Amino acid sequence: MGIVKGLATLAVGALAGAAVFAGVNMYREATSGAPDFDKVGDYTSTAKNVVRFKLAPSNDKLAKCMPKVKVDVAVALETDAKGFDVLDVKMSGAPASTSFTVFLLEVPGAPFGAAEYIGDVNTDKYGNGKTELRLIVEEAFSSTIVGKERVRKELNHMGMWFADPKDDDFCLGADSPVTPFDGDNEAGVQAFNSAPSLPKAPLP
Repeated sequence: MGIVKGLATLAVGALAGAAVFAGVNMYREATSGAPDFDKVGDYTSTAKNVVRFKLAPSNDKLAKCMPKVKVDVAVALETDAKGFDVLDVKMSGAPASTSFTVFLLEVPGAPFGAAEYIGDVNTDKYGNGKTELRLIVEEAFSSTIVGKERVRKELNHMGMWFADPKDDDFCLGADSPVTPFDGDNEAGVQAFNSAPSLPKAPLP
């Protein structure tokens, strides 16, 4: 094999190796399950309309137990352009190492009305959590038969529940109610909701 041909072969091999390495890194990033909230702006930078609002503890007792909690929500309205909206949740000051279920709701507080389970937020050991969800938000609704009529309910509010019934015991005690707001039909009480935005709903 000549020197020139040998160098060309090595160059092709190096490029192939780099491509494989890059592909592995992309796969790791895509499957890591840890979206970076701070980089969401890179994706939603073309969105003309972004709705931002906050969730608050669902009652005074929870507010006293979580005095430093903050839950910020941003929704990039991109259904018309991309077929889905992008909903971002960022939490701080929440209970550590805790999972919360996220719902779009007809009514922010009990009895909640129609509800759609859309995802989870998990906090780290410092009580910080973040997630990015891609779904229909601006035009979210439920449709069901009531009697003989089809009834539509708009889902313009948002709420979050303690995913594990035991996770609210630190504040409400071991006899706190078990609710059905998780995939296994067992959750704690509602932790946060968008009630402070009333009488106007935060979502279009």
